[in-house]
Amino acid sequence: MSDALISVDPQIQGGVPVFGSTRVPVEGLFDYLEDGDSLDRFLEDFPGVKREVAVAVLEQGRKAVTPRAHPA
Repeated sequence: MSDALISVDPQIQGGVPVFGSTRVPVEGLFDYLEDGDSLDRFLEDFPGVKREVAVAVLEQGRKAVTPRAHPA
């Protein structure tokens, strides 16, 4: 994956974070999942987003919100 996973550019979607090299807002993926839709459904509706990129964005999100566990 040579492109950035997420791009923020004021000239694209008014600076809303989008999947790199697309105009698809990242928030859309989270909206789909929140509504009970699958990753596959999102990818069907937005074929410009590659599966590996969507999974990598989800993984980044997980890491950002999962506290680091320290062994007891």
